[in-house]
Amino acid sequence: MKREKGILLKLFISMISLGTFTFGGGYVIVTLMKKKFADEYHWIDEKEMLDLIAIAQSAPGAIAVGYKLAGIPGMLVSILGTILPPFVILSLVSMFYIAFRDNIWVHSMLTGMQAGVAAVIIAVVIEMGHGILVEKNRVSVLIMVAAFILTFFLNINVVYVVIGCIVFGAVRTWSAMKKGAVQ
Repeated sequence: MKREKGILLKLFISMISLGTFTFGGGYVIVTLMKKKFADEYHWIDEKEMLDLIAIAQSAPGAIAVGYKLAGIPGMLVSILGTILPPFVILSLVSMFYIAFRDNIWVHSMLTGMQAGVAAVIIAVVIEMGHGILVEKNRVSVLIMVAAFILTFFLNINVVYVVIGCIVFGAVRTWSAMKKGAVQ
């Protein structure tokens, strides 16, 4: 029980720091979560992190990582640690929105942050794509290429692509289970 409390506290502090210092949403936090939980703490390996990221497409990453590390309590602590900082920050910003809206310094800062967020998202895409290509799983590569074509060239909403991938994965898993390949 003491070990679990230690993990929960460390998980909460990690998620609160990630939630406080990341701007730009889920893809930005993915790289930082990988560095913290896979590279620094070695709680999960890189392949598991990619699997959790895939799961996180249909649920926030904090849920997937927290549940993997400490079950339901870990999930709840991760969610709280992740949503608390943006909630506080956005509450404060909303109170002073009128003053911030026309401030050139705030506008310039947010514009600069957009460039930084774009760079981090590109880094995440390259890192995740590299992991899939190194694995040499033809189905994963095909899904990655198809998702890119559907969203970038055909302008299909990413929600539909994610739902399609979920259905494909479920059917593929069900088929493998039926054949006895997955338990």
